[in-house]
Amino acid sequence: MTAIDEEAPEVREVSAPESSRLAARYGRTPEKKRRDRLIYLVAGAAAAIVVTAWVLWAGLDQAGATLDAEDKGSTIVNDREVSISFQVSMPVGKTASCALQVQNEAHGIVGWRIVSVPASTRYTTSYTHTVLSSEMGVTGLIYRCWLT
Repeated sequence: MTAIDEEAPEVREVSAPESSRLAARYGRTPEKKRRDRLIYLVAGAAAAIVVTAWVLWAGLDQAGATLDAEDKGSTIVNDREVSISFQVSMPVGKTASCALQVQNEAHGIVGWRIVSVPASTRYTTSYTHTVLSSEMGVTGLIYRCWLT
């Protein structure tokens, strides 16, 4: 034997128990893998439930109950009256209400009226209503419409 052979480091095989201790130390055990897989599965299922509930609530729940109102113009009748023309599109056979407003030069609301929109056999219908105001108005607008 030479001097070089005596100084060579000893090579030994790693036994299974030592390997499992290292795996446990660094979190690579079969139990950890099963627990992680279960956490990912539960989180994925929860996300799928939330997305499905949102689609049902936001998309399908309101699909048949749409209403659209559009201003068509206004005419100043006199110092205290404004005629407002508008168009309403809503499902056939449904009724609605619309809030109309008159605004002054500073865009302050000086007149207000809620009108009923009767059921119709057509999807889109046009209306004209006169709204009284407390002072000279410069425009008349739809504030909001809703199904009743």
